[in-house]
Amino acid sequence: MDQARSLARGGFPSFSDWKRFDGLVTEIADLNEEIEEIEGATMSKLEVRGKQYGAPPLGPPPHDSLGYSGSESQETKEFRAAFQSYLRLGGAEMRAEQRALLAEHRDMGTGGMGAYPGATAGFFVPVGFVKEVEDALKYYGPMLDGGEGMPFLLDTDTGQPLPYPAADDTSQVGEQINENAPVTTQDVNLQMVMFGAWKYSTKLVKVSIELLQDSAFDIESFLATEFGRRLGRIVNTKTTIGVGTVEPFGIVPAIVAGGNIVTAVGCFSNDGVGGANTIGSDDLTNLEHAVDPVYRPRGRYMMNDATLKALKKVKDKFGRPLLWQEGTREGSPATVNGYPYLINNDMDELQTVPSSPTVTRRTMIFGDLSKHAIRRVKQLSVLRLSERFADFGQVAFLGFARYDSNSLDIGHRAQALLQNVF
Repeated sequence: MDQARSLARGGFPSFSDWKRFDGLVTEIADLNEEIEEIEGATMSKLEVRGKQYGAPPLGPPPHDSLGYSGSESQETKEFRAAFQSYLRLGGAEMRAEQRALLAEHRDMGTGGMGAYPGATAGFFVPVGFVKEVEDALKYYGPMLDGGEGMPFLLDTDTGQPLPYPAADDTSQVGEQINENAPVTTQDVNLQMVMFGAWKYSTKLVKVSIELLQDSAFDIESFLATEFGRRLGRIVNTKTTIGVGTVEPFGIVPAIVAGGNIVTAVGCFSNDGVGGANTIGSDDLTNLEHAVDPVYRPRGRYMMNDATLKALKKVKDKFGRPLLWQEGTREGSPATVNGYPYLINNDMDELQTVPSSPTVTRRTMIFGDLSKHAIRRVKQLSVLRLSERFADFGQVAFLGFARYDSNSLDIGHRAQALLQNVF
């Protein structure tokens, strides 16, 4: 295309230039046809995959809170419009073709006539709505932030039991052998970590009929914010301190089960005063070295905000913070003992007053947090309750989502936990 434009702007083209221009135009047309064929085949495969797993029509994420960009497919537009009608009007008052469109995608789900196991009405939501809920959910805790050194997010389309392989071969080394000598057999320590899909609800979110009828009221953004806020708190709590078996296996109980625990001695060696209800530089050093060196470069601290406050108060003899350091360059984040840190208020606070019997507080985690996995079932469903609060002139909405978490650190070397006994 650039070559053709250059020839067209060249003034008085020669015969050879015109011939070259015609050839370029033909080549452009051929390439456009090839591109369209590839894009068509790719989207066809994605749509088939989405239907196999009961997912809504695939489409681009929303470009703002009010809708999608103009490049979305016609099928996605129709599905989104049908979902908006369901939110505002309910299934009974929707147009028949819109109701049929939502019912078609609902029946492609995990079975039954509901959008969710156990539901009798309601529908899966468009992928853009799911994304908005996830963005709001991340605000309420670090466990679902994702990224390097963060808990590993395992997204699945359905919620059936999922075995996930985990290996621990760090204790094995190769061998030197003589000529014509046989090699030794040593299998890899490979285990399967099982993930389920625990169900969580947003509880009822009530909206007045007047607001629903007001076209200026963005019902989708409102529900995304409310659903994200409520799911965010419960999911962060369960993936942090859930005990497993009857709920997700949180990162704190998982490290406790692995036994990689460091008991704090306090900051007495720093200030000559602080005891077991404090955290000193020796405690952080012991905690870091409880993690295998191969995992330390990706290490992060995670703690309650009250624990961070206590760390900031540990100072050297010149009155400067000893454990907490400002970023060395403009825009760089602060660190704890040279490592990034996360605030997770679902972890224990420091015990500030003595108790009898003594109390154990699990105050800090250090290590490669990506060795803890969180499973998210990407299907999010919404139910509209039209009758329950009709006498108040209100309509209630209810969202369902499924999560689980478990440790992939089967060797118990990637993460360590600091506890204070006071």
